[in-house]
Amino acid sequence: MSGDAGRPGAGGPEIESPETAVPEAAKPATPETEGLEIRGLEVRYGPVRALRGVDLTVPRGAVAAVLGANGAGKTTLLRAVSGTLRFHRGAITAGTITFGGARVDGAPAAEVVRRGVVQVPEGRRVFARMTVAENLRAGALAVPGRRAAAARERVLELFPVLAERAHQRAGLLSGGEQQMLAIGRALMAGPSLLLLDEPTLGLAPMMAARIADTVRRINAQGTSVLLVEQNAAMALALAERAYVLEVGELALSGPAAELAASDEVRRRYLGVGAPDTDRPVGTGLEERAERTRPARWTA
Repeated sequence: MSGDAGRPGAGGPEIESPETAVPEAAKPATPETEGLEIRGLEVRYGPVRALRGVDLTVPRGAVAAVLGANGAGKTTLLRAVSGTLRFHRGAITAGTITFGGARVDGAPAAEVVRRGVVQVPEGRRVFARMTVAENLRAGALAVPGRRAAAARERVLELFPVLAERAHQRAGLLSGGEQQMLAIGRALMAGPSLLLLDEPTLGLAPMMAARIADTVRRINAQGTSVLLVEQNAAMALALAERAYVLEVGELALSGPAAELAASDEVRRRYLGVGAPDTDRPVGTGLEERAERTRPARWTA
């Protein structure tokens, strides 16, 4: 996974240790409170602050994208939501993460999965020596038989190639097929929110497009998605909301269409130069970029 670094500063109210924090009572149900809400999130790896004062919302049924350079804190953000930070010697030191109206920032990873949040890590991470079928069963270990059978049917409908490769070792699949298997294994748990970390990394353009189409289909079936993706154009096309992290802090946020139209985002993440990008520094470019910067907002 990509490394994340931070910088000094405090963000959000102090909370108890992630090991002991108790989820708070549910709030009145709204699309936002039934989805994911992150407020004032601060994360540290020992003395290094990797995230500072991050606010982010994924309403129920929505797709939200997180953009940023390597080391910006994107993977750390997903680890904080999925409860896997402690496996990487990280800890939430301030702020709250709420899903379905209840706190999850103090919950173990297994409990977060039970509450409906499942992460697909960067690099696919399939069980290489196990067969495709065994990988899928591993994703449904805590799921009752009838639900597991329905989940498997859904996965094989999304990824027919996995049915063809059912008895093949996962390590022998192509990179794209392994990514399909990783997503399929996560879907076996029946998540309400799917966390995707660089799902198209290292894939050929045609396979990346297939993964993007699958993300659309998964969302159309009712699963919310929080997408971390280096392919900014694809991510902004998929998402309704988007966030840009810079050195652990939220730099830009807003509707994905607005960010996609922003000159600043187009130059820095989409590789599209504005007409006056060749003008010398100090001739008005900074002011124009500021005028086109999407305003911060909170849901």
